[in-house]
Amino acid sequence: MDLKKIIRDIPDFPSKGIIFRDITPVLQNPESLCYAIDEMMEPFKELDFDLVIGPESRGFIFGVPIAAAMKKGFIPVRKTGKLPYEVASKSYELEYGTATIEIHKDAIKEGQKIVIVDDLLATGGTCEAICGLVEDCGGEIVCLSFLIELLRFDGRKKFAGLPVHSLLKY
Repeated sequence: MDLKKIIRDIPDFPSKGIIFRDITPVLQNPESLCYAIDEMMEPFKELDFDLVIGPESRGFIFGVPIAAAMKKGFIPVRKTGKLPYEVASKSYELEYGTATIEIHKDAIKEGQKIVIVDDLLATGGTCEAICGLVEDCGGEIVCLSFLIELLRFDGRKKFAGLPVHSLLKY
């Protein structure tokens, strides 16, 4: 299945010069959604790991069904102030400022192996912060999986030594 034919390109969104890759049509079609999920989890089907992590909001869309299909738990990574229990936080740089993400402090046990799932790899800032949270909590990242990778940002270089899988490359 050619998901690039299903993904909608929106020029000049959210600002002039940007081409936004709208995955909504993939999500609306059961066949393309199931295909994307199956392909995103393919690289770690035989991998030994304990948990799947996904950042809000589109990391939830792909991470939860992958975790369920593989009989693993799912850890949500949220923006500041969205989790109700004690949290571990990590701030990171954006092109336009900083952001902070959080997970529950008790979400990861020492030595647990983690797979990170998200819709997009661009600069890698969000995923790098997630890796930092996992390490701070005593976990080990074993694989990263993305629906889309924007090659011009070279975000993959931040994860040297880790398997990084992206289903679509632009």
